[in-house]
Amino acid sequence: MIALFRRSCGVLRSLSHFDWRSQHTKTALQREPGSGFSFGGLGLGTFDSCLISEELAYGCTGVQTAIEANSLGQMPVIIAGNDQQQKKYLGRMTEEPLMCAYCVTEPVAGSDVAGIKTKAEKKGDEYIINGQKMWITNGGKANWYFLLARSDPDPKAPASKAFTGFIVEADTPGVQIGRKELNMGQRCSDTRGIVFEDVRVPKENVLIGEGAGFKIAMGAFDKTRPPVAAAAVGLAQRALDEATKYALERKTFGKLLIEHQGISFLLAEMAMKVELARLSYQRAAWEVDSGRRNTYYASIAKAYAGDIANQLASDAVQIFGGNGFNTEYPVEKLMRDAKIYQIYEGTAQIQRLIIAREHIGRYKK
Repeated sequence: MIALFRRSCGVLRSLSHFDWRSQHTKTALQREPGSGFSFGGLGLGTFDSCLISEELAYGCTGVQTAIEANSLGQMPVIIAGNDQQQKKYLGRMTEEPLMCAYCVTEPVAGSDVAGIKTKAEKKGDEYIINGQKMWITNGGKANWYFLLARSDPDPKAPASKAFTGFIVEADTPGVQIGRKELNMGQRCSDTRGIVFEDVRVPKENVLIGEGAGFKIAMGAFDKTRPPVAAAAVGLAQRALDEATKYALERKTFGKLLIEHQGISFLLAEMAMKVELARLSYQRAAWEVDSGRRNTYYASIAKAYAGDIANQLASDAVQIFGGNGFNTEYPVEKLMRDAKIYQIYEGTAQIQRLIIAREHIGRYKK
């Protein structure tokens, strides 16, 4: 199966024109790898999904992100949905190439999830939702959304009880989808702002119950951060490969670039970082598939892989020299695409806060 996705990377590498057009590609999996057999998926584990994510990102991280955003969007339903919700919404994803989205981030609430302003007010058997979300991947392509909203009007209510998670159909009256954002990188993915104005959601679309949303939203990250880290490794591996091939062809001062010790040492450092980052995401994924809490390892993988993706993309541009700054060569796109790995699904700084908390907590027990 991995060989199949590896072959697809050759196709993805040829899609650079989608990046320049900032055009979304409807490259979705017919059968979601993360969904179980009972919902029509392939029944793969997190480790398998990570291997696929790395291969897809090696080809094009924009396309990979569009696909991975499906996993993030449906993960709350996977971990917290009841049988009826899972059958309806996960089953729908495998019957035809549909997309979903994770609607949590807001214009003034990114890493500070507790600062979310979107409100949900219960009226009879429905909830009325009002608010605005921002930077929603697949926002304009999603068939449905996982949405986090404040259901407790008390501003002093703890985050663990103040928010509720909802499944919202994209075609519900009151859902207003904004323009596609022109981002620095990963332009194949569809990123938008979404306004929810008096959107009515039936109580049947509440996940677990009122007040459980924050734990669901955060719990999803433990499962999705390893594949994001794997994607960052895919980009880093691509940067290493492109830089190595270029160094084997380019001559300076009468000899190949790779024969200069400074370049060969830089490539060695790049190779070390790729291998360590790969082991890191594999450990995080293995913990999930073993049924253990992986918060600590997921954050380490996400933080380290995001950092080395940026470092290696920059190093590759440096090895290419002036050519690396030009769009005729592949590494400038890698450098643009890499930055988001230090931002989305928890910034590099948030990961370090989590790692420190988990590490120190082990000594306080």
